Order: sequence, then structure tokens, then C-alpha cells
Amino acid sequence: MTKPENQPEPLTQDRPAPAPAHAPVAEAELRASDADRERVADLLRDAYAEGRLDVDEHAERIEAAYAAKTLGELAPLTRDLPSHRPLSFEKPPLDAPAARPSAPAQPAARQEAPQMVAIFGGASRKGRWRVGSHLKVVAVFGGVDIDLSDAVFESPEVVIDVLALFGGVEVRVPENVSLHGGGVGIFGGFDVKEQTAADPYAPVVRVRGTAIFGGCDAKPRRGKKLKEWVRKQLGVE
Repeated sequence: MTKPENQPEPLTQDRPAPAPAHAPVAEAELRASDADRERVADLLRDAYAEGRLDVDEHAERIEAAYAAKTLGELAPLTRDLPSHRPLSFEKPPLDAPAARPSAPAQPAARQEAPQMVAIFGGASRKGRWRVGSHLKVVAVFGGVDIDLSDAVFESPEVVIDVLALFGGVEVRVPENVSLHGGGVGIFGGFDVKEQTAADPYAPVVRVRGTAIFGGCDAKPRRGKKLKEWVRKQLGVE
């Protein structure tokens, strides 16, 4: 009998290795935090102030930033801006030295009373002070100066009630907040230069009241922009 010829062994088809049960999530798919959204919103505000975005583009991107759920949704919003930096959230090692702040910490904002009164004299409030939801102002044969340019807003809306009797009240607000209102002038003037901020989440200042033989003047302070307000702190979801 002849021995059977050696049959070649059948080739086994290579099979792809099974994927690990817990594959790492791509960075673009990581969930975005409130701080991530605020960081992108700050870049968009700067771009709008520099004229790189028009009003509609800025409002559209701001809305998309606050609605973003992942880092991948945030990245395209600033990709065409010079200030864009790749979003990376790798935690530094525990023994890494802490980064030094680029600028000295701001002093704590002052807590002030919710009313201002000037009778045969003057009253002024400016600098870093905490402004709440309501401020009552009375000027009788005197003057009151209110500057909100560096104030820390604690409410999404600030209402300023004014009574100027043989006196004057001046209100100055940052140019990137909304200013609305109006009042009655009896042998006097009540002038509110209204404006609507491009950012739909910017605080709103409303000035109202009466000026009798006196005046009230409320307007934006050009060149001053509000930077200290956080949507979560203002109760905006």
C-alpha cells in the first residue's frame, strides 16, 4: 500500500482581538463641566469685544457653549479664533508644583447697604462692591454717584429705585450689561440710555423713579466691561 500523501494543514483565519471591556473614552466625548463652558464663553466675549465676531455670531456661539454636553461640542466654537487652545483636562501628577497665578488675587468685594441717602451732601459707591437685586437711592439737596463698572453682581437683575428732590443721581454701568428703565421728571430730568447686551445671560440693570427739581442720569461707561458674573451664581440654568 502506498502511504497517503501529507495533506497541508488548513490555514486558520486570523481573528481580530476582542476589544477590552472598558475602553478609554475619547477626550472629545468627555462630559463638559460648568468651568469648561465658562472658559469658552470668556474667549467668545473677548473675541466679540475685539470685533472678531458680530452680534449674531457671538450670541449663537454663546448659546451653543452653555448648551454643550461634551468637550467635543465646545472645541469648534473657538477653533477659528487666535485665542483658541486645545481643550485638555489631564490632571497633573500629585507631586507637580502648583502653578503660580499670573496676576495678584482680587481683593474681596465690599458688602454694602441696599440703600444710599444724600441730604445736603453727597454719597458715592464705586470699586469692588457687591450689588444685590435691589438698591434704593434718595438725594435731597445732594448728589449720589453709583458706579457698577467693577461691582460684583449677585443677581441676574438689579433694580435701582431713585428719588431725586432738588438733587442729582448718576448711575454708570459696564458696557456689556443690559440697561433699561425710565422715570418721571417734574421740573427736572430722568434720562436712562437704554442698551441690550449681546450676551443673553448678561445681568440687567433697571433704573426707575422720580426726579423733582432734580435729575437722574444712567448710562453705560464705555471701555469698562463686567467680568465677574457666573451663570450658576446668578441662578441661570
